[in-house]
Amino acid sequence: MGAAAMTALSYQRVLGANDRIRVANIGCGRRQLLRDLMSVKDSAQITVTAVCDTWKQKLDAAVAQVREFAGNTPAATPRYLEAMHRADVDAVVIGTPDHQHCTMLVDAIKAGKHVYVEKPLAMNMEELIRAYDAVKASDRVVQVGTQMRSYPQARGLKAFLEKKGLGTMLKVEQVRNGYSPYWMSFGGPTYTGAPPRAEDVDWQAFLMGREKRPFDANQYQNWYGYSDFSQGPHTNLMVHFIDLMHFTTGVEFPSKVVALGGTYRWKAAYDVPDSVEVVYEYPEGFMVRYCTMFGNGANNYAKWFGTLGTVDAARLSPREKWVATGDGSGEPGKIASRIEMDEPPTPHHMQDFIECIRTGRKPIAPIEAGFSHSVAVIAADKALREGRRFTYNAQKRAILAI
Repeated sequence: MGAAAMTALSYQRVLGANDRIRVANIGCGRRQLLRDLMSVKDSAQITVTAVCDTWKQKLDAAVAQVREFAGNTPAATPRYLEAMHRADVDAVVIGTPDHQHCTMLVDAIKAGKHVYVEKPLAMNMEELIRAYDAVKASDRVVQVGTQMRSYPQARGLKAFLEKKGLGTMLKVEQVRNGYSPYWMSFGGPTYTGAPPRAEDVDWQAFLMGREKRPFDANQYQNWYGYSDFSQGPHTNLMVHFIDLMHFTTGVEFPSKVVALGGTYRWKAAYDVPDSVEVVYEYPEGFMVRYCTMFGNGANNYAKWFGTLGTVDAARLSPREKWVATGDGSGEPGKIASRIEMDEPPTPHHMQDFIECIRTGRKPIAPIEAGFSHSVAVIAADKALREGRRFTYNAQKRAILAI
């Protein structure tokens, strides 16, 4: 309770500029957040004091990783509340399945911890509102793991659009295709590791409020492919694009959303779609389109379209130049030459989180960003499942059919 009551200023005085911030990593698997923590441990002055995972082998591997790269042996537990309530933990980094994000975020805030939480933040509006309100009632720093905001190119694009470099915005779209679904690489035909065994997994901790069922190694390892735990590419992949679009254009919530999709190629036990098409209209007066198709990996791109030209964001790669040209424009003042987006110095997404704990400033992906991206992906999922068009009512904080 004392920790929860601290202001950012008093917390800064307690730590001091050179004191190490003590972090617990909850969920030590495929999201690789422990790797990110190890990469910034010296520059950000952090110590990983605890690790948590429901799979014993991953938990043991996380302990070994911290010991190897940081020199200390962290506490280890399969139960996240044990990690959160430790006195030697100042902040928690949550990299768990999607259905656990909001519950863990709220519990971490109650425990007085600062939080880095993976995306998508929420799977339904009820849990989203509960988590958002808990964070806003606290003084804790929360960073959402939509790390594309921390690409230098993203900041350059944001500045370019703010200066009306594309003129009036007309449309933003991404096509993100692949041959096989991402969830199959973790235990499907392309996976080469040993599958989890019931005796090595805290299955009930993993389910966290979902309907009880016997241990299922495929559901545990390939949870991305099951709608109880993750809703599909229109939420888990599209969230990166939608959040980046919000960041660069300054918009928050869609006024209309429609979606189509299904399973057309990979007809297996999974129940999330392998292909989706989502279209939004924003009240600022432009459209947004997202498409994923698994079965053919061609035709990937991400582009911003305006009256003066087009920005090709190089499939949202952080290793390539994002470029504006006059392509497609017939305006007299269209972009006359190739313009590369500026790439201003930008801290690593995890480093930004730690720096915000020290300074009290707002992180680049705050809880408001998580709320906005969650509204967009939840609305898309409702539109896909129900076959109707939806809107978001900000006064009621509700997604409504229209």
